[in-house]
Amino acid sequence: MFVPVGERAVCFIGFTLITPAVSVGNVAQLSADLIISTLDMVRLGHFHTDCLIPMAGNNPYSRGDEDTAVFSTNAEVYCRSDLQLAVLQIRTPVLPTKMKSFRKLLVSWIKASGFSRTVLLSSCHAHHRDDQQLLGSPLRYLLTQALRGDTEEMLQRLGWREMERVSAFPGVPDSDRQRLYIPGGGVTKALYNDCCSENISMVVLLLFCSEGDNVPDAFTLVNHLNDWLHLLDKPVQGSVLWRTPSSWRLLFGSGVPPLIF
Repeated sequence: MFVPVGERAVCFIGFTLITPAVSVGNVAQLSADLIISTLDMVRLGHFHTDCLIPMAGNNPYSRGDEDTAVFSTNAEVYCRSDLQLAVLQIRTPVLPTKMKSFRKLLVSWIKASGFSRTVLLSSCHAHHRDDQQLLGSPLRYLLTQALRGDTEEMLQRLGWREMERVSAFPGVPDSDRQRLYIPGGGVTKALYNDCCSENISMVVLLLFCSEGDNVPDAFTLVNHLNDWLHLLDKPVQGSVLWRTPSSWRLLFGSGVPPLIF
């Protein structure tokens, strides 16, 4: 359940919610980090659940010694009221035996909070693409029926492509069975299907990628997101200057100790 900071009630009615799926390359989580850090979003509370691997640490978005020791957990909610934007950052994987429970918890909170739409950021194994998915941009989207119409037209004007359905039997000609296939996407497919069933307004934005240094993939994903939501002004020349959080200094561990040489 959502536990707010302090005793004041939190109202999300009409807000847009952005949340990552823990997926290949952690691209979605890195993207959420960029949004929270760049927009100076305020921490409103955390999710208390046994569905995620436990985690506790220092403030990943600290700007100096005075706020470094702020306690941080595995799932926290950040907000920018003037933009009517909330971000649920999820920092650890969902336990395999708790996948369904976590999806049920998240869907229930989204409905109860009154979000106008939810944006699920995700990623997908690039090496699983079929021939049609090798063409063009690595970005794909999915929409629930509740957002068909104006939103779909907007995304198509941006030149985005909807996630293709692939043959259930690869290599079999004239196969009529098509399925949604998101390998490496974690809960993405199941959560999308849940939101379709519950008539929740959800957009899934995902990127084909491979494991490695996925920081460039995160910048690609948030730049596409900004083209749609206009979270930050885009300069006439160049790209949006996203601010990386202080925690990224240790993204690949500390440096090599010079004493070993």
